Amino acid sequence: MVPAGLLAKMRPASQETPGLFARDTARVERIAMEAVMETERRLGFTPRDVSAQKVGYDIESFVAPDKSLRFIEVKGRVVGAQTVTVTRNEILTGLNKAGEFILAIVQVEGDAAQSVHYLKRPFTKEPDFGATSVNYDLDDLLSRAEAIA
Repeated sequence: MVPAGLLAKMRPASQETPGLFARDTARVERIAMEAVMETERRLGFTPRDVSAQKVGYDIESFVAPDKSLRFIEVKGRVVGAQTVTVTRNEILTGLNKAGEFILAIVQVEGDAAQSVHYLKRPFTKEPDFGATSVNYDLDDLLSRAEAIA
C-alpha cells in the first residue's frame, strides 16, 4: 500500500489536473475568501470571517434590514477544476440552516478571482455515516448557481 500523497509527489507535473491537485490551495482559498467578503460588502451586508472556528461555514454575513445572518461556505477552485470537495460538517450545516446557507464557488485564475457564484440549498441529503467528505461535480454546481457580479 502506497500513500496517495507520495504518489502525487512522484507524478510528473504534466499529469496533474486542477481538479485534484491544486498546487496553491491556501492561496486560492485566500483569494476566494477575499472575493466573497468584498461581494457581501458590495451587496450591503456585513461579513465576518469565522473559518478558523470550523463551524461548517466560512463567513457569517449580517443582513441589517431584518437583522439575520447568512452562513456562507466558500470554495475556491482554479479555473479548469472539475470537482469541489465538501466536508460532512459543511453538508450537515447546509441542511440544518438551509434557508440561510450559501455555497459560494469562486473560480480563480492566477492571483485573481474570475467569478463568484452563489448556490442556495446546495445539498439534498446527508452523506453516508462513514463519509468525511463528498466530491461534487463543479459544472453541475455552477449550472444551479447564480453568478454574482
